[in-house]
Amino acid sequence: MWWIYALLSALFAALTAIFAKIGIKGVDTDLATAIRTVVILILAWAIVLFKGSNQGISGLTKTNWTFLILSGCATGLSWICYFRALQLGKVSQVAPVDKLSVALAIVLAVVFLGEPLTLKNGIGALLIIAGTLVLIF
Repeated sequence: MWWIYALLSALFAALTAIFAKIGIKGVDTDLATAIRTVVILILAWAIVLFKGSNQGISGLTKTNWTFLILSGCATGLSWICYFRALQLGKVSQVAPVDKLSVALAIVLAVVFLGEPLTLKNGIGALLIIAGTLVLIF
């Protein structure tokens, strides 16, 4: 079942790139990111409230808060850079290079989370890195 959500995530990420490229024409990318963030904030909280998930907020630990805040900061910085890259480059180049994050996530998961590096994951990461280099150069 996880792969269905992963495929939907990929679809929405692709649509994000297309919609963003059209939407940022002539707009400061930081302003565009701020607008996008407000929309996501409203959508995310609407889902949380609809599902009743907000009751779990009291159970969050200091570690939960710390790493969720760090994740939010990383996401915001990623979006700011992504929108600027989209404004300067082609979607067909920027979006695939952005997906280098997949290979980086594999490496970081091995180093920081102790996840095993399987041959399949290693080869996949190397292919993503190779593809990124082809697109850049």
